[in-house]
Amino acid sequence: MTDSKSRTEDTAPKPVAIVTGGGTGIGTACCLALAAEGFRVGIHYRKSEDQARDLLSRIHDGFLLKADLSDMNEVEEMAKSIKDKAGRVDVLVNNAGVSINSDINTMKVDEFDSQRAMLRGIWYLTKRILRLFMLRSGSGRIINISSVVGHTGNPGQIPYTMEKAALDAFTKSLAKELWGRNILVNSVAPGFIDTAMTESLPDDVRNRILENIPLGRMGQPEDIADVVAFLAGRGNYITGSVIHVNGGLYGG
Repeated sequence: MTDSKSRTEDTAPKPVAIVTGGGTGIGTACCLALAAEGFRVGIHYRKSEDQARDLLSRIHDGFLLKADLSDMNEVEEMAKSIKDKAGRVDVLVNNAGVSINSDINTMKVDEFDSQRAMLRGIWYLTKRILRLFMLRSGSGRIINISSVVGHTGNPGQIPYTMEKAALDAFTKSLAKELWGRNILVNSVAPGFIDTAMTESLPDDVRNRILENIPLGRMGQPEDIADVVAFLAGRGNYITGSVIHVNGGLYGG
């Protein structure tokens, strides 16, 4: 005979994790890792609908969310959709990002502004998730995916490095604002990860990068996802921190 505790555990609703930019690269790896940890996963995408739908078929218990995070109206609609589809958010992974690459002399103001708009979208989505879900439930985890270049700098990527540095500052400030609320806020800062973004690097550039990585290889998306899953489900005494995952390229 099944005892009442087992029946309760079987019928209890799954915790919900939202991953922005979940259709590709690091985002996909995070979705898979969180699903394996028992989360119901909301897969956000903007353009990568085919990849997001394929991923949904692989994790089964999840749902799709389409939005341009640079558009505040779409972010608002996304928050409402989460409320309708899930009714709760236990973990928010702010992974989505864009990289506008150009040196300071040739970059146009509207290009710079498109990078800035992404940071504003991350801020606003986090604000809505906090207000609608986490502050009401009295718990939650916010995990921001930043980058090593927010600490080291990178030529030709000034707006991107500024955004990633700001994201880590956001992490530290929000952790303090949420003092005593049982909501943990952390950043995971990847180094050079083997994704579509780094596949396009010329061989000489890739080789120079590898020469500076003590572990001698590019990271895999799963290397980042493992840390995200740890922060989402365990990591109970970590908040306001930036965790570097870069094979020894930078120690923080």
